[in-house]
Amino acid sequence: MTSTSRVAIITGASGGIGRQVAITFLQAGYRTAIAGRRKAALDETLELAGCPDDQGLAVACDVSDVAAVDRLFDQTVAKFGRLDVLFNNAGTNTPAMTPDEITPEQWQMVVNVNLTGVFLCTRRAFAIMRNQQPMGGRIINNGSISAHVPRPGSAPYTATKHAVSGLTKTTALDGRPFDIACCQIDIGNAATDMTERMSTGVPQADGSMAAEPTMDAQHVADAVLHMASLPSDVVVQTMTIMAAKMPFVGRG
Repeated sequence: MTSTSRVAIITGASGGIGRQVAITFLQAGYRTAIAGRRKAALDETLELAGCPDDQGLAVACDVSDVAAVDRLFDQTVAKFGRLDVLFNNAGTNTPAMTPDEITPEQWQMVVNVNLTGVFLCTRRAFAIMRNQQPMGGRIINNGSISAHVPRPGSAPYTATKHAVSGLTKTTALDGRPFDIACCQIDIGNAATDMTERMSTGVPQADGSMAAEPTMDAQHVADAVLHMASLPSDVVVQTMTIMAAKMPFVGRG
């Protein structure tokens, strides 16, 4: 199946990594539905990609809302006829806090987006992929470096990213009879609005503050496109892509 006949959904595409991935997919010829909370920002993403109107679809969507997720997937299939790739990228966080400082509401907000949102989108994508012809597809989850090791004060975020790893593996196993591959990309310090603070200093495990190197988010987008474009009998099960000198190997 060529890229011009393949269909992708990318969540969290109103900015940052999601926007860069969306632009890369659209420019590679994928028919692409992009989702995020801010419709105007999604429209800007499509404009930046310079794609024809019939190639892109922008849908305002809170991934923690079941009805909103259903609308996203229903509109995608109605416009493009199938689904080949889902990039579960939407995520949120809280300021750095110790567990006693985190309110139950803050905890639940992060869980709702980072974990339940990934499940809700996976659930719909799985149902579409197993029942379409030709059958199958690929689900790519944004796990983050925090799926392996935490930063100080990151209990909700780190817990959800560890859980995403478990969901990825289970979905990969359950998807085998239906040619549905599920994999995970763990990203460290891609240069986006969210990582601007890296240049001025972020907390380290030893209690110090230190600036950390970042990398161009385009490298992440190229990696996701590679994972998505492999033939159905090949999968990059997990990939870690990061700024080479960031404190991950040996963090702490």
